[in-house]
Amino acid sequence: MTSIGTTYRNGAIFDGTRLHDGSAVRFENGILTAFGPDADVARHGDEVDLGGDTLAPGYVDLQVNGGDGIMFNDDPSVETLRRIASAHRRLGVAALLPTLITDTAEKTRDAIAAAIDARRAEIPGIAGLHLEGPHLSIERKGAHDPDLIRPMEPDDLDALLAAAAALPVLKVTVAPENVTEAQVRALAAAGALVSLGHTDASYETCRRYFAAGARCVTHLFNAMSQLGNREPGLVGATLADGTVSSGLIADAVHVHPETMRTAWAAKTGPGRIFLVSDAMAVAGTDCTEFTLGGRRIRRKDGILTLQDGTLAGADLDLTTAVRTLVEHVGVPVDAALQAATSIPAALAGIPPLVLKPGASLQRDMIRLARDFTSVTSLA
Repeated sequence: MTSIGTTYRNGAIFDGTRLHDGSAVRFENGILTAFGPDADVARHGDEVDLGGDTLAPGYVDLQVNGGDGIMFNDDPSVETLRRIASAHRRLGVAALLPTLITDTAEKTRDAIAAAIDARRAEIPGIAGLHLEGPHLSIERKGAHDPDLIRPMEPDDLDALLAAAAALPVLKVTVAPENVTEAQVRALAAAGALVSLGHTDASYETCRRYFAAGARCVTHLFNAMSQLGNREPGLVGATLADGTVSSGLIADAVHVHPETMRTAWAAKTGPGRIFLVSDAMAVAGTDCTEFTLGGRRIRRKDGILTLQDGTLAGADLDLTTAVRTLVEHVGVPVDAALQAATSIPAALAGIPPLVLKPGASLQRDMIRLARDFTSVTSLA
């Protein structure tokens, strides 16, 4: 690649919505100057033979707990966010929401301040903030520290409303057990993306909270009331309600492929299922263990667990998640790529990467191996 220009041919081009075979795309000084059928894109300057690989906009990941050997909870600072974003950029992520797992009120304030400062500093990849807790259900705590889970108080709500005003994206995962419908309405009115998760709430309760303004569900099937024969739970409410979308950890560990296949077919629109990594400190590293709130988490065979065997986030990147959807769930490639790019971007209000002449896109484009086993950035 040179500063004069580079044309990419002999592969598939994903434009955020669909795949284009037999097409080519050209960049000059990082700006897209031509995109269309191969025969219509002039042959001059440098050329790259994709060899059947796919070019796509970089991923959008709305749930990233850590990377580069560090958790956001360890040190919620601008430098931590810089390291995490850089690690995930190497994994193909163009935009992410750093995620603070249930912690103290002081740590939550620090996380909000760090995200605001990172945006001001224009740290590449940091799109906003995701607060997963502390207002969750003890019964569905997962790897969250039960001693830190608590109800949302007026001071908490005020801090979140201020954060929603200061950040382009504020996602908050809450449970009806510890958050009221009035609080959800206030957050939604302020522009926050309210997500239900880590809850044992009933189907009817979840539908009420959707009506109050919750538009998202955190890691479908995990840490929530399940779909039963007489009580559909949060899973059933999510699949039935077209106003909400849901993240999915597609590693074939958190959710069985056949369960994913059923959910994919059953989901009522226009809400959609999208992919999240739920990545922890090990992302982008060879680390075999790390700590979360003083608790040791082990990495073995692609699985992260506490000492009691509880799943503790995921050892997953979105290229692997796309491959899981395509190879094991039977999702078409373009739909799987949408779930990792345009769907989460639209839900969070992150500006989409549109492949059209004049767009400054090259640094945010990725090249996916034809078998989805690796990813590289064009920049």
